[in-house]
Amino acid sequence: MKCRESGMPAQHYWETLLDVEGVLDAFGIGPSTGEVAELGCGYGTFTIPLARRTGATVHAFDIDHVMTETTRKRASESSLSNVRIDLRDVFATGFGLPNDSCGACLLFNILHGEAPVKMLHEALRVVRPGGTVAVIHWRSDIATPRGPSADIRPRPEQIQEWAAEAGNLSVTSTPFLLPPWHFGIRLIKRVA
Repeated sequence: MKCRESGMPAQHYWETLLDVEGVLDAFGIGPSTGEVAELGCGYGTFTIPLARRTGATVHAFDIDHVMTETTRKRASESSLSNVRIDLRDVFATGFGLPNDSCGACLLFNILHGEAPVKMLHEALRVVRPGGTVAVIHWRSDIATPRGPSADIRPRPEQIQEWAAEAGNLSVTSTPFLLPPWHFGIRLIKRVA
């Protein structure tokens, strides 16, 4: 399935637009999180800090060969053996991970895709009960230096509706700001 593209700028510039540690802190991701699935790993901007922070396996997925190879190189240069990188169309084949196998799944700047509920449903499948589906996206209430066009940029309330449609996800708090350009929503897989 095609994912609507917003384009990726040069790596150095991209990484100036995100407070990586602040985002991970906001979601409470740390050593107790366990394994993490990351859809759309890009340059490994979050992958590498996740692997260091959690100590657990980080399953990084991207549909772009350049992105997976860049992430693979960064993980190797950082001597990280807990990063598993997969060039994969998650829409066509899913994550390829067992049900309930991860403590968190990251959907960062990706829910502008053509099938956001399908992405959330697959994230829900791989996250264990009580685990987190962490969502960030570009704000639409301010001008931002990057991000998809306004007509496909999701608003927080849309993401909450999609989460309800995906089923078995609870919104744990109101959407929160992740300065300077993003907002976040923490979703929790309900314990049956």
